[in-house]
Amino acid sequence: MHIAVVGAGMAGVVCARTLLQAGHRVTLIEKSQGFGGRMATRSTEFGGFDHGAQYFTVRDKRFAQVLLSAQDQVKAWSVSTVRVLDELGHVLASAPPPTEPHFVAVPGMSGLVNHWAQPLVYPERHNVTGATTLTGVRVTLIERDALNPEQWQLRAEGDDGGQQVVGGFDRVVLAMPHLQTHDLLLASGHSPELRQQLKPVQVAPCWTLMVAYPNAMQPNLPHIGPQWNAARSTHHRISWLARENSKPGRERIERWTIQASPAWSAKHLEDDAERVKAKLLKGFAEITGIRVTPAHAVVHRWRFAQTQKPLGRPFILDAELGIGLCGDWCLGHRVEDAFVSGLELALAMA
Repeated sequence: MHIAVVGAGMAGVVCARTLLQAGHRVTLIEKSQGFGGRMATRSTEFGGFDHGAQYFTVRDKRFAQVLLSAQDQVKAWSVSTVRVLDELGHVLASAPPPTEPHFVAVPGMSGLVNHWAQPLVYPERHNVTGATTLTGVRVTLIERDALNPEQWQLRAEGDDGGQQVVGGFDRVVLAMPHLQTHDLLLASGHSPELRQQLKPVQVAPCWTLMVAYPNAMQPNLPHIGPQWNAARSTHHRISWLARENSKPGRERIERWTIQASPAWSAKHLEDDAERVKAKLLKGFAEITGIRVTPAHAVVHRWRFAQTQKPLGRPFILDAELGIGLCGDWCLGHRVEDAFVSGLELALAMA
């Protein structure tokens, strides 16, 4: 079969790789220029920021097995115990010892998905056939192929606004956030049953702040801020903080990624980015005591970040129609959930 996989995050890349290994032709289509989805790394002159997923854990035996082939891209990350109190003695942030190992990808969280995507991007280097990758292409419509009504074609828009049609697909996989999936199916006029199954799923947004302090590297200056590297926060604006340079394989410049809470992010979803940045910087200072103006401070808005209510099963597949849906939202919000979802859908289709 020739299968289109729309979305090149963890679920999409794993699904596409598995289908390719099963002997099918695969066309992987991604609206961004890179891979990873929320396993994302923002590159700056001060170093990288993992502004999406911060780390991952390993519970599924299949995930553990496949990680053995990517040992150069995966490193353990130790997070020290921390407990931060406010002036009234209330806990502002804490990080108890993890009950299971924490891992990060190198040189950034996108590194693992990029590694697994290589046979899809450079099939000739990996002695595989039948793989095509299109980046910077946003699918806008799914319709029956003009040359063969038994197959599918996708209407798409490039970064430059140009329109194109890619067709000849026997199956279509949508590895996208559930609301984007719903809207694409609705616009295409397909399968009310598929759309109905998506309704119970709930995914919260997240505002993320990235700050850098290159002057902290100077030997004549005292260490700024706390001695801990990561913590979950009960602050009314912030739910997570991580010192990026504490992660293995990262640049040494002092950098922090701060993620707002789901409730605060939802309330301020449409706020101006500069206003959001100012509020998160204030919360960051209240938790860490760092009140120095950062040399670099930007925010990123994830409209679909953390699953609050998952589908409850690994994927959705309409075998008769030939359309399958996958993503971390099927099972939860962990990196491994996305892996399992993409794998299980591919196995069902293959």
